[in-house]
Amino acid sequence: MLSMSTNNLSYNDQGGSDSAVEVGQETTPTSSNAGAGFGLFSTNFKKNDDLKEMLESNKDSLKLDAMKRIIALIAKGKNASELFPAVVKNVASKNIELKKLVYVYLVRYAEEQQDLALLSISTFQRALKDPNQLIRASALRVLSSIRVPIIVPIMMLAIKEAASDMSPYVRKTSAHAIQKLYSLDPDQKEHLIEVIDKLLKDKSTLVAGSVVMAFEEVCPDRIDLIHKNYRKLCNLLVDVEEWGQVVIITMLTRYARTQFTSPWKEDGLYDENSETAFYESDEKKTKNGDEKKSYMMDPDHRLLLRNTKPLLQSRNTAVVVSVAQLYWHLAPKHEVGVITKSLVRLLRSHREVQYVVLQNIATMSIQRKGMFEPYMKSFYVRSTDATHIKSLKLEILTSLANEANISTILREFQTYVKSQDKQFAAGTIQAIGRCATNISEVTDTCLQGLVLLLSNRDETVVAESVVVIKKLLQTQPTQHSDIIKHMAKLFDNIAVPMARASILWLMGEYCERVPQIAPDVLRKMAKSFTSEEDIVKLQTVNLAAKLYLTNSKQTKLLTQYILNLGKYDQNYDIRDRTRFIRQLIVPNEKSGALGKYARRILLAPKPAPVLESTYKDRDRYQLGTLSHTINTKASGYLELSDWPAVAPDQSVRNVEVIEPVKEWAPSLGKTGKSKLSKSSDDKFYSDSGEEEEEKGSGSSSSDDSSSSSEESSSEAESDEEKSSEESDKSSSQSEKSSSESDSEQKKTTKKPPQKKTVKPTAKDSDSDENGNVAKETSSSSTEETSSGSESGSDADSHSGTERKKKTKSEAKPKMEVKSTKEVSLLKEVSLLDLDDFTPTPVTRPKTSVLSPSLLGDLEGLSLSNISTIQVSGPAFVPEKSHDLLHRMTGKGLSAQYQFPRQPCLYQPTMVSVQISLTNTTDHPLEQIHIGDRGPTGLDMHCFNTIECLLPEASVTVSVGIDFNDSTQAANFQLCTKEDQFSVSIQPAVGELFLPATMTEQDFLKEQGKLLGMNESSATITMAAENTTRQPISRQVATVANLGVVPSGQDNIHRFAGKTASSGAVVLVTVELRGESAALITINTEKSVMGPMLLRDLKRALARA
Repeated sequence: MLSMSTNNLSYNDQGGSDSAVEVGQETTPTSSNAGAGFGLFSTNFKKNDDLKEMLESNKDSLKLDAMKRIIALIAKGKNASELFPAVVKNVASKNIELKKLVYVYLVRYAEEQQDLALLSISTFQRALKDPNQLIRASALRVLSSIRVPIIVPIMMLAIKEAASDMSPYVRKTSAHAIQKLYSLDPDQKEHLIEVIDKLLKDKSTLVAGSVVMAFEEVCPDRIDLIHKNYRKLCNLLVDVEEWGQVVIITMLTRYARTQFTSPWKEDGLYDENSETAFYESDEKKTKNGDEKKSYMMDPDHRLLLRNTKPLLQSRNTAVVVSVAQLYWHLAPKHEVGVITKSLVRLLRSHREVQYVVLQNIATMSIQRKGMFEPYMKSFYVRSTDATHIKSLKLEILTSLANEANISTILREFQTYVKSQDKQFAAGTIQAIGRCATNISEVTDTCLQGLVLLLSNRDETVVAESVVVIKKLLQTQPTQHSDIIKHMAKLFDNIAVPMARASILWLMGEYCERVPQIAPDVLRKMAKSFTSEEDIVKLQTVNLAAKLYLTNSKQTKLLTQYILNLGKYDQNYDIRDRTRFIRQLIVPNEKSGALGKYARRILLAPKPAPVLESTYKDRDRYQLGTLSHTINTKASGYLELSDWPAVAPDQSVRNVEVIEPVKEWAPSLGKTGKSKLSKSSDDKFYSDSGEEEEEKGSGSSSSDDSSSSSEESSSEAESDEEKSSEESDKSSSQSEKSSSESDSEQKKTTKKPPQKKTVKPTAKDSDSDENGNVAKETSSSSTEETSSGSESGSDADSHSGTERKKKTKSEAKPKMEVKSTKEVSLLKEVSLLDLDDFTPTPVTRPKTSVLSPSLLGDLEGLSLSNISTIQVSGPAFVPEKSHDLLHRMTGKGLSAQYQFPRQPCLYQPTMVSVQISLTNTTDHPLEQIHIGDRGPTGLDMHCFNTIECLLPEASVTVSVGIDFNDSTQAANFQLCTKEDQFSVSIQPAVGELFLPATMTEQDFLKEQGKLLGMNESSATITMAAENTTRQPISRQVATVANLGVVPSGQDNIHRFAGKTASSGAVVLVTVELRGESAALITINTEKSVMGPMLLRDLKRALARA
């Protein structure tokens, strides 16, 4: 109730009083049912009806409030998937805030509702060119969340475009999409590596972490991609966001282990810290005159250690642990101590953090005790600690124990033994045993203390004490026969099987030292043998065998009795052991020569067990990784390589710095053109642009040795980002709606902004990179790309403003007057890669006149209304029919359907379907009709009710279905008077078209408008029968309802059609190459239908 009232308040603030009243009416039922719906098993089927009504209303304020409530539901873990159809309708909304929330929802549910998401794929593609960077990024995020292999080419092109986006936020999103695409289709690896290489050269701190994560996921073995970017990543590390820092540090740790020599060499004099270490290679002499070469650390190695050290103060625990593991694996031994205080600081955090940090400390403390000894009190156990935290602290305290502090640690352990946590108390006893083994001075003291614990009331403590005493006695058994006797006396009171078995083992192993007590213990065991646990029975058999060999007079009969009991025991291990022991110790005719060695076998001296830490071998895994935590190699774990004996060539990390060539760039004159520099070596750099790049602007630079086209495009991007800094007073303006940005854009073009003369600091450039690019920049950059950037100059911002004004008035004439000379110069400089644009440049200047939202609508308009494209009759009608309802399932009613390929009489957007109904029963079927239909929103024209269908009679009816240009099945119920049967009509993609006629010239014109992401092609090997015109036309017409376009070339066959629902043009070209090879090309703005049609045509033409 409280949340509902809060929502109403927010509605009132944003949507005005009218919308508040309406929303109040909408939400009243929900709030009244809140109490009833609170139950776990409540069945409130109409709980989301108010949200659906709000989403279908005409007011953006209502829609926005509905989306906020839906996102809140998702955040609470509620399932909101049933609202998907209602939400996806708003994906093309003009309201920026609403569109953002819709995209957030779609990212969550696109993978579950793939078919519905595919219907909006053209909207997502248009959104990739939206002026708002958040919308572009969200569209790419949704597109990559649709896990359907058929749209892999679309995703690939979208990622490549986003990787060159002017906004670092969009480039960051493209790096995230790389991993999704790789998991969907690993065959795209080579193309993705090219994108990763490009993004690695990006200087934006926002992009760095994401692209390194993509690198680790896709191609972690391609170390060569890191060489040129190593120093840049080291320098950017401090300013990257926290989780990016973790990924980069982990990757650089692996990189350093392959490129630098070990700093742990003990045979050399370490001289790295001295001033001469970096500049001179002097050899220093030791006192005895021997010469030792000083270790020279690679400057890049030192750069990594120096730049990561400040991150030990990070508030993020993962960053601190990452830096700690980097120092542990890479730093000289005398420098590793700097991580100690930072790791101890993390022990004040949550128990989950404590667990991971303590595991890493436990591994470190085994090898280097001195690091954590000053902070020993930080590892004392608190009463509030969880058991697993207590165990880890106990492990560390045991590792830190030495002669100096053992008395303090043992006093602490005495308290722990009295703990109510039995598991922890048992672990403490084991720790005492380890201390006694490692430190010989306290062995006797520990043994005496453990013997005192044998009288403890707690069985767990007594049992663990017996086990530990047994291990300690093995180290020096001669001195402790009294302890063995004491344990024998307590034998009757101990019930834990492991403890009883340990005492029996001690009795048997040292039976000669207690000759009077051991036979008596065996006598007691003979009485209770059948009721003992298996482990105790096995040790009883062993004790009997050993006593038989050493004291056969007293124990012969007892041994035979126990062996007889064991012979018929239910456990086969005990039966086998008994049979073996009998043959070994009791000689007879059948026993072989092994009996002679019975004493040597059973009474052989055994080595004392070594009590070691369970964390001893964990250092084989990299610290801070999941594999180290679970002590098992996890999926995706990348092992650290050993240090190379000789360091690889360090020059591979050198980056050539190209000095910028100063240019004179005058402001634009009346003709709107600027002069290019005469020198062909000019790289289109200006001083201000270079300063931007050196300070870490978000564009790729020539320092990273990219191609010339990438260099020039990055310059254009950096200039645009610079102009955005001047025109915007705050990066938060990017959050405004498109209408606000349009009005502000007009204002900013009227008054020329002041030119900046102050060189931006690193801090400023970082805020620019991490902040949002203003919306005016996005729209104005489009204008500059279409008009101003064609002149190829880096003029100042005042001339850029004049250029915009001129473009608005003379956009069309300028495109027509542009000379060939200018075009050639443009290609020479390659400021714009013309191949990336569709060959319809006339539409470009319109961006300066139209608002971005209106432009998005115009781009999505279909071109099918042109008079030159006429719908014609079908070239071929397949007679194949499909089962709709089997007679067994339909209780005698049989139904089949086929596509007659005729224009639908009921509605032009519908596909005509003929259904043949047959009554196979011996009685008439009445009132045959269509019932409920799905999916929601399916437009279907039903046939009239058939009042009566006589036995063995058939009737053919016609229905119209609007499939919305999708192959999603139309589900409905075929009903009779008594029954209802769920059926579905699944259309092939070729049945969703209407054949069209056009001239070859019109075909080529339309094809020119549908390139890039709207084109699908494949080369196939055709069957021998399908290499002439008639068979090709027949096979294509069989697959798809397309019309034949006349062609002037014998080896090229063209077919055209329109989608029935939206009227989008579909063009198919089959070009014969050689005897049997052919290239199939499909052009259509329906990016999902194109690859599906291509797949069907490949199958048909390759089949004889």
